[in-house]
Amino acid sequence: MSKKVLLVSTSSPEMNGHPTGLWLEELAEPFHIFKENELEVQIVSIQGGTVPIDKNSIPEGVPAQYQDVYELLQDTKALTDVNPADYDGIFFAGGHGPMIDFASNQLVADAILAVSDKNGAIGAVCHGVSAFVDVKDQNGKSFIEGKKITGFTNEEEEAVQLTSKVPFLLETKLREQGAAFEKGDAFAPFAVVDGQIITGQNPGSSAETARLFVKTIA
Repeated sequence: MSKKVLLVSTSSPEMNGHPTGLWLEELAEPFHIFKENELEVQIVSIQGGTVPIDKNSIPEGVPAQYQDVYELLQDTKALTDVNPADYDGIFFAGGHGPMIDFASNQLVADAILAVSDKNGAIGAVCHGVSAFVDVKDQNGKSFIEGKKITGFTNEEEEAVQLTSKVPFLLETKLREQGAAFEKGDAFAPFAVVDGQIITGQNPGSSAETARLFVKTIA
């Protein structure tokens, strides 16, 4: 039987007045890699409905190879419409939107813990890694304490000139919550696996993170 994966998108179209949303590549690449590996994929967003896409991720319009995913994003189920415990893995796509509606969201935390409880794979890329912020395990300890994690770095945030717009710096926050934060060169593909947790640093890490997720969930 095919393994089932929840692929989670933001529903936030802005961040402190700055237009944002989903970075399309970070959901589309994993979607295609999961399907190629015969995983059953359910796309959801935090609120359901149409997913806001960061225009900077599609400067020349939606690429032909992502058109199928773009169409699926026009009408998504909400995270509350599914039971994460029914899935073998969960993967959080990025864009700056997740900094608003993934981080410190109990609904997101509950989904992570539900998948973790059944030893499922938990993946995230770029700002999707903000899903781990403020997640506590059953003992009240930070879920990522001592875990090897990567995500969009402070250096990369400064390079895209959004340091003043983000509600917090992701790298700093992950370190504060006990993660053993690792990083590669700015904007170069870099992904880390620690047990059932798979994280990628930036948009260019989307495919590599998805491939490692597939190996983990197998």
